[in-house]
Amino acid sequence: MVLAIPSQTLRGQLEGWRAAIDAEATLVSLMKGIELGTTMRMSEVIVEVTGVSQDRVAVVSGPNLAHELADRQPAATVIACTDSGRAKRLQRTTTTPYFRPYTNVDVLGCELGGAVKNVIALACGMAEGMGFGDNTKASLMTRGLAETARLGQALGADPQTFAGLAGLGDLVATCSSPLSRNHSFGVRLGQGASLAEATAATRTAEGVKSCRSILDLAIKAGVDMPLTEQVVRVCHASVLPAVAVKQLMGRETKSETA
Repeated sequence: MVLAIPSQTLRGQLEGWRAAIDAEATLVSLMKGIELGTTMRMSEVIVEVTGVSQDRVAVVSGPNLAHELADRQPAATVIACTDSGRAKRLQRTTTTPYFRPYTNVDVLGCELGGAVKNVIALACGMAEGMGFGDNTKASLMTRGLAETARLGQALGADPQTFAGLAGLGDLVATCSSPLSRNHSFGVRLGQGASLAEATAATRTAEGVKSCRSILDLAIKAGVDMPLTEQVVRVCHASVLPAVAVKQLMGRETKSETA
């Protein structure tokens, strides 16, 4: 069973589908978000609502922009599952001449990478909309990846996951491509559109809602995520992107590895 719906609707939808799920089915999540209120990852919501064991849930994440996949352009992805045998079976099932899946057992890391990159893509879009160039966007991507890795480390993820397809790979694609809804949404905010105007012009981007739950998760874990915090302020506290930039650039200097 493949689940590919907006992350904040998952719980309600699954409650209606629960009785129809086959007892032996593998539940495959294509969703990239953190649930508001609970700060649960999508695999955790699936387990809680359906009662299936964690090893029956797989997560697919990577630089997989749908339009390019539909055109059969070469791409790679990660299939993460705590049951490596199940992940390998899915790998064999989904491998094509243009689509190359890799397996991983780090479900937590893959889900965090997929969720947080949407927030960083909003920031990169804002930078582009404000007229900033590649130095700015590269800095945002790099520091955004550092935020993701810090949160992952605090929660027990494998650090290597964030250097892979579900981390850096997905981040680069989502932050750089006009095919990314999060990037396009951010561009409109950077050009001066309000949240309502950006929503009217672009389908709601996952990062707009998930940025709040990701920040809540970081606060619970005691992790500093300044980029995420500023995206939350722009999206949900009416802070102008230019003000958010000043806040970020005015922070106390420190070691890159601190």
